Amino acid sequence: MGKILHVLAAVFLFSGAAEAKDGLVIGVAQFPASLHPYISSQTVQYFTIGFALRPVSAFDAAGNRVCLICETLPTLGNGLAKIENLPEGARGLAVTIKIRPGLAWGDGEPVTAKDIAFTWNLARQPTSGFITTYAWSRATGVDVVDDRTAVLHLDQTYVTYQMWDHLLPEHLEGKLAAATGPTAAMDYINHTNYAVSPLNPGLWNGPYVVSGYQSGVSVELSPNPHWPGPAPAIKHISVRLVDNTAALAANLLSGDVDFSPSGIGITTDQAVALERDHPERFQFFYRKGLSYERIDLQEANKPLADLRVRKALLLATDRKTLIDRLFYGHATPALSWINELEPNFTTDVPSYPFDPAQARTLLKEAGYTPGPDGIGRNAAGDRLSFEFSTTSGNRIRELSQQVMQNQWKAIGVEVFIKNQPSRTFFGDTMRKRAFTGLAEYANSGRVGLPATPYYSSRSIPTQANNYTGQNWSGFNNPEMDRAMQAAEVELDPAKQRALWTTMQTVYAAALPELPLYFRQDPDVVPAWLKGYEATGKEDYQSFYAENWHP
Repeated sequence: MGKILHVLAAVFLFSGAAEAKDGLVIGVAQFPASLHPYISSQTVQYFTIGFALRPVSAFDAAGNRVCLICETLPTLGNGLAKIENLPEGARGLAVTIKIRPGLAWGDGEPVTAKDIAFTWNLARQPTSGFITTYAWSRATGVDVVDDRTAVLHLDQTYVTYQMWDHLLPEHLEGKLAAATGPTAAMDYINHTNYAVSPLNPGLWNGPYVVSGYQSGVSVELSPNPHWPGPAPAIKHISVRLVDNTAALAANLLSGDVDFSPSGIGITTDQAVALERDHPERFQFFYRKGLSYERIDLQEANKPLADLRVRKALLLATDRKTLIDRLFYGHATPALSWINELEPNFTTDVPSYPFDPAQARTLLKEAGYTPGPDGIGRNAAGDRLSFEFSTTSGNRIRELSQQVMQNQWKAIGVEVFIKNQPSRTFFGDTMRKRAFTGLAEYANSGRVGLPATPYYSSRSIPTQANNYTGQNWSGFNNPEMDRAMQAAEVELDPAKQRALWTTMQTVYAAALPELPLYFRQDPDVVPAWLKGYEATGKEDYQSFYAENWHP
């Protein structure tokens, strides 16, 4: 009798997990270091706040730029973007952003052009502490035309003039910034409502608001009663941290978790196993994407500042085997931060196929000779040894670390693995460039956007600029700077392509980081969820969550 009850209970649990519901539990293997859109930089952060806070514009699943909270996408053709003549023969752009009718913050206050002006003004402060200010720092001024309309004046003809990020609520954050006195920008990140009172509905302008928050545990989301778009059919969403990807896979099977998003959920090998064993319970999406896995190198570390050492590390990394064994082919080796989805991609750049013999030769040229234990030493007896960090709990990253650790040991390089929780890794270690050796992570690019936030010398975070920027390796190359700056404003496609070729060539020759691969991360979605589209190539799935339904 006991066995029969056990079987019936198992059947009940299985069928319950597969039934359509009006709530959704999303399991993630990382937790946001911040819910503020400009503090920290994590996929899990942007995915989570994407339910409740929308950027002005974004890419859709087809890779097209669309309005999310603006009414009409600005173009030169529709007149919402216009060439402006500037002093001394320069040209700029006047870009009109008109906020969609009826858009309101979760406390009922309208989203207005004042929010645009406030966000622009705060982001352009050199000590704002924002991870990236690229969208707003392009503008030298803002004219508030009426409650819903603002004109941003760009000092150059930026090709990314349609790209505008999240707005901040002036009626809440404006008072806070003003109250902190002369050091407002420097102090703001420590006092923002997104950190001290994230349940304030006035912080959110999407179809959901944050209705529950436990640091390091979960973020709860409920419908925004003031959202002017389609009312969300999913009445409660919980984004829940599960400590590691193995536990997350088990939670999917038990029904405690419904959904695992790409890049921050279960790993590709786990998704392949689920698809093989339980195809009826889930939908599986593998899309080519811009999720770029790389290893940053601390250039303040003297051996890593030597190009020969950097080349040796990459030549000794068998990326094809990593992809075949860990991703079952659902990834492609990277030549640089640009992949084949980018129209300006080129293969005509230096490449570094697996060649451990050449790696050993380069280390010898750099002055490192293997000691009795096989680890290289220079003339002073210093060991060729580094710390190697990434986000803890990600099974594939931890496995690939071990593989690379062994491959590098074979050429005389010693690494010690020292991983950290995602919020610590991205919160201070990377943001303040506190890593000492190698640091592995991924970022998602945007088609047509030069890599200024990652490789410009202006984007190197320092204490003086309150750690603004994402050039965490400290890459400083004048030729790269010139090419990126020119590519940002060149409207001629042929000239644009030539500039992108220069950027890719400089990157591949200088190797400011170790390019690993572009992942095709799996979205594992419950079979009952309809209206879901994997964005893959561009922005976050949560930007379109109001279209999801049972």
